[in-house]
Amino acid sequence: MKNKNVVKGRGAQQNTLNRFSEFSYEKRDDFLEFCRLEGEQADTNKTKYIPIFPKTIVNKVTSPDIGMGYSMNPYQGCEHGCIYCYARNTHEFWGYSAGLDFERVIFIKKDASNLLEQKIKSKRWKATTIVLSGNTDCYQPAEKRFEITRACLKIFLKYKHPVSIITKNGLILRDLDILKELANDNLITVNISVTSLSEKTRRVLEPRTVSIKKRLETIRVLSEHKIPVNAMLAPIIPGINSHEILNLAKAVSDNGAVSFGFTVVRLNGALGQIFTDWIHKTLPDKATKVLHQIEECHGGSLNDSRYGIRNRGEGKIAIQIHDLMTMAKRLYFKDKNRIELNTNLHEQYKDGQMRLF
Repeated sequence: MKNKNVVKGRGAQQNTLNRFSEFSYEKRDDFLEFCRLEGEQADTNKTKYIPIFPKTIVNKVTSPDIGMGYSMNPYQGCEHGCIYCYARNTHEFWGYSAGLDFERVIFIKKDASNLLEQKIKSKRWKATTIVLSGNTDCYQPAEKRFEITRACLKIFLKYKHPVSIITKNGLILRDLDILKELANDNLITVNISVTSLSEKTRRVLEPRTVSIKKRLETIRVLSEHKIPVNAMLAPIIPGINSHEILNLAKAVSDNGAVSFGFTVVRLNGALGQIFTDWIHKTLPDKATKVLHQIEECHGGSLNDSRYGIRNRGEGKIAIQIHDLMTMAKRLYFKDKNRIELNTNLHEQYKDGQMRLF
């Protein structure tokens, strides 16, 4: 039976200890529980937006198994609240918890588009695909208010620079006008995350994301406008969505995705504690089985940090997942191929307009 004392509308159910801070969130949680028992309002559960002003916005990705060279993130923290999100751990660098703080304290990089423009105008910069976002969703709820992602897309279009987007939010369709212009010059790919076809599963895994129906519609609309879409069937969590692999692949293919990728869930850093606490409160009947199956994919641990293996997993369960993915590609993506983006136009537009010869 589901625990009645869950934080509604959120993924994480606690604030974990920040490994970089002496302050213990365990003490804070004790205080919140005391207030609840005493009938006092200790926490409004509202989202707080904090402007920050970094000196740079484009990050070089050094991990050899990520599949991207550069990324940028207009926001830090993410209100979507996906319980498995690897980006949670980055919130600790800001002095906050990877748990509830990650979902409720969102840092806003208002100057992102100006920083991006400075970067790609640099004489030393050579055009290569920049990914929006490699960490937190660039179309999370904050984007509707601040429109930082839209401002950045205008810069990519102005300078004819290739960009790839990762999101699970249908808000991306708001920017269809810019995306279509980018697609005309083969400067855009979109990666839409679809983790389950079950709304019940989606609500507990990703509490503040758009519905599965809306995500499939987003893939279809983008594809109809000749904007190439790769579906991210990630992460695959044994015992939660692993049985959906073939159906997921067929659904995204039927709606126009040209390819798909996947990862096997791993719970690095604070994620192990956050996920374990969450599953015992929200899916108690499955908790022990799911945790053990995740451990089977990572040599008896909830996490494996080895490059090339950490996102793929190993062992019998991981092999079964990979075999199903191979079958899915053969069945539903036989004649489809990923798109290589155009990096040749940017040099001609570095000054913001076509250079005259």
